[in-house]
Amino acid sequence: MTITPGAVTTAPPAPALSSDALTGKRRVAFAAYVDENYLPGFLALLRSLALSNPGVCEDFVVLHDDLRPGSIARIRALHPRIVLRRVNTEHYDSYKKGDQDNYLVRKAYFILDVFRLREYDTIITLDTDMVVLGDLGELLRLREGLAAVPQFFYGQHKLNSGLLVIQREYLSDAFCAKLDATGRSGDYELDKHDQGILNAVLDGDFVRLDARYNFVKRRLSGDLPVPDDTAILHFTGRHKPWQGGEAGYGQAEDRWREFELSDADFQAAYLARSGTLHHDLLVHLGTPHVARTGDTESARKVAAAHITAGDYQDAVDILSSVRIPLDEAWPHEVLGHALMSVSRHEEAKAQLLLAAAAPNRAATAYARLAQMAWVRGDDAESLRYATAGISVDPTHRSSRLWAQRAGTVPPQELGSAEDQLAHVAFYMDRQGNAGDKLLPETVRLGFGSDTTSRRWHSVHAHRLFDEAALERVNARRGLVIGGGGLFIPDTMPNGNSAWQWNVPDEHLRGIDVPIMVYAVGFNAFDGQSYRAGRFRESLRLLVEKSAFFGLRNHGSIAKVRAMLPDHLHDKVRFQPCPTTVSRQLVAGWQDPAKRDDTVLLNAAYDRAGLRFGHDYGHFLAEIAKAVRGIGAHTEVQCVAHSLDDERIAFDLRREHGISLPMIPMYDFDNDAIRELYARTRLVIGMRGHAGMIPFGVGTPIISLISHPKMAYFLADIERPEWGVSVHDRNLGAVLTERAIGILDAHAATVADVHERQQTLWKVTEANAADLRVILGA
Repeated sequence: MTITPGAVTTAPPAPALSSDALTGKRRVAFAAYVDENYLPGFLALLRSLALSNPGVCEDFVVLHDDLRPGSIARIRALHPRIVLRRVNTEHYDSYKKGDQDNYLVRKAYFILDVFRLREYDTIITLDTDMVVLGDLGELLRLREGLAAVPQFFYGQHKLNSGLLVIQREYLSDAFCAKLDATGRSGDYELDKHDQGILNAVLDGDFVRLDARYNFVKRRLSGDLPVPDDTAILHFTGRHKPWQGGEAGYGQAEDRWREFELSDADFQAAYLARSGTLHHDLLVHLGTPHVARTGDTESARKVAAAHITAGDYQDAVDILSSVRIPLDEAWPHEVLGHALMSVSRHEEAKAQLLLAAAAPNRAATAYARLAQMAWVRGDDAESLRYATAGISVDPTHRSSRLWAQRAGTVPPQELGSAEDQLAHVAFYMDRQGNAGDKLLPETVRLGFGSDTTSRRWHSVHAHRLFDEAALERVNARRGLVIGGGGLFIPDTMPNGNSAWQWNVPDEHLRGIDVPIMVYAVGFNAFDGQSYRAGRFRESLRLLVEKSAFFGLRNHGSIAKVRAMLPDHLHDKVRFQPCPTTVSRQLVAGWQDPAKRDDTVLLNAAYDRAGLRFGHDYGHFLAEIAKAVRGIGAHTEVQCVAHSLDDERIAFDLRREHGISLPMIPMYDFDNDAIRELYARTRLVIGMRGHAGMIPFGVGTPIISLISHPKMAYFLADIERPEWGVSVHDRNLGAVLTERAIGILDAHAATVADVHERQQTLWKVTEANAADLRVILGA
């Protein structure tokens, strides 16, 4: 039976914004003006950027007006994120100075088109006669103003051409209007030594950068060596290295020629770099390199990058394309990992057993073998492999986890099958994520007060849903699917569904009891996507089969509807996460008579690169300011939903000398989690359930937004001001002001939380009535 959603008043849908707009994540790009004459210089610049900063890969905007298709192809071969933009010469037709046929003048004009870009928050311009020799991290972390290196010869009030670090306030119509007005007035000087119009508008008002970020060739006259700390070497002057160079600058030009490489040599040089290699560059340059050379180690690196991004089949394909020697354990392990992630278990087992022969890869290989056996339901084999991993490395955390899972005796089912509901969820391990630990029980409370095995038959989402599992589910009254953001591609990958429930289509089709999807979330991070058609096919079948399909926020609803045909859109409805209405669901709940005078702080570190981008240092410094400000008013304590969350306390102490108590919530049972959050006065949390759980027990919240789902929830309760982006330029001040405002008006804010909660409870009650009809209760 399928129930059509009734006319229940729900919170307004979340705005249809991009993920980075919701999280406030800074969009960073490089930019340059390129023409055919300077193309050799630009190609060397691209190579130097990748080789000197192998972990950096932002969009590179190429401004041009005459590049040939073959030239564009050569550029694209070197960088995976090229954005081509034609300059608009009409902007400059009315300018009163400048020889339009002079390249240096045209370049000075056309680079002004950078200020007309609106897609980015920070743009770093580079000249085509530059090479990058050092780390650009400082430039990528800049957050304010327009930064440049002052001119070396012609006065510190002017900026030198080539390098600019431009922030959002300058990428505006208002600033462009100033540039155009100055250009039309003719009140500027334009020659090969300066930026002319820009210098006239700024009049010295720019952030000064160290000369090493735009180290001009002229400082090396007399064949001086390039200083070791030079980050960007700029070949100013008429004579460029690719045109034959200039006498007296031999050592500088030798540095440029380090990047005069063929595509094949460039790819090999990048793959040979140590340290962190950026996923996009590694895949872009490594794929043709592996195809040409068949190099096993390069194939392993590219495959590992694919796995990190959730592109498991791509990882299988590239490692399967090369011959892996029997004694090279690491590639066998990575291939085994990729194969198990697409549910090709027998092939994966063979690869992992080969990897287990090497002592340095054995523990990880055994842990993966234990995981596969557990997924297939073979606890004895899983325990055997996990024990082997521990014997190789007694400290190996993953092996210990699988030993614990495989050795745990499942609770005895007390009720009869016909009285039970089957429940697919992610059942968290001891010391696992506190929010995920609480979720399955809270979902069950949405169907009644008895959450025990008398009423419920547990189905772990990550174990293969085989014929035996299908038979057990069909013996129950119905199937509930819910307990977190199950729509995420990489937490426990499988090739059967490409989301967290490991269910083949044929077994999903075989379910003949009502299927109720309850408060599931679409959990892809900003910068993460579902690339597999397999997920869409499984999702469509699930929606078709479901009698009830409820998602926990309107943002998830929009994302899922976009993947479905129109006729299925109306089946997707709003069902708030039950943790947000815990006060209504927990039998005998009583609000605390007195609260502790504390503020609890939570930060999350899973997928830290997607959460923070280049801004972690900024985030930590701003949190330190907020902790000092709030701490002068109320005691601040850290709360860890998982072990990784404890990093915030370590980093604050090491970097800023702040010591905070750490509460290990991952060790708490469900009642203790709710009780702690109910007793505190305010929770500042980055995890989704560090917002939803305290809200559900009536505690005010401020969300540190690093994931779209935080903004989705705040939009649903019509309180976007209860969130602040981890990227906010003034995070510390904003957080302090809002926190103290909530603490000073605490009773009123708690009343507001209760009122917001009532809106979600009405939706939950209306859905519960529909669910009772579905279940014939």
